[in-house]
Amino acid sequence: MTNQFTNKAYLLIGGNIGERISNLNAALAAIEESCGKITAQSKIYETAAWGNENQPNFLNQLLIIETWLKPIDLLNQILKIETELGRKRDIPNDPRTIDIDILYYNDLVLKSAALTIPHPRIGKRRFSLVPLMETAPDLVDPDLNLSIREMYEQCDDNLAVNLFQPM
Repeated sequence: MTNQFTNKAYLLIGGNIGERISNLNAALAAIEESCGKITAQSKIYETAAWGNENQPNFLNQLLIIETWLKPIDLLNQILKIETELGRKRDIPNDPRTIDIDILYYNDLVLKSAALTIPHPRIGKRRFSLVPLMETAPDLVDPDLNLSIREMYEQCDDNLAVNLFQPM
């Protein structure tokens, strides 16, 4: 492992079962330990589940990291972290302890069987766009050539994204 952080990645972490805050914190620690330095993070947001709506609300947070890992290596490390934190991949859009998505990696556009960057559904999901608006509203999506702000303004997802208020 090298200490040269030459790549910037935007990760969205989230989960909706178990101790949600503890799971996010465990993901933060594991990402910093094995993927790179966290240079910025959004507030935590709570949203209803997207897709399969008959499940608990999600907590989501955006992280910006500096990493030495190549995209596929970053993905493999993320999948390992998800598994270590109890993620099961039985049915798409099922409840999960943790989900970590690579939204952006530098200005890379990559479309392979294993990985698509930018994440193909960023512009369709407010739960991705709201934390991106907080941390990087002027970031331009290298595939769509639209800023986060423009994608947010064009998004027709009506799912409420609320700042998380612990009880």
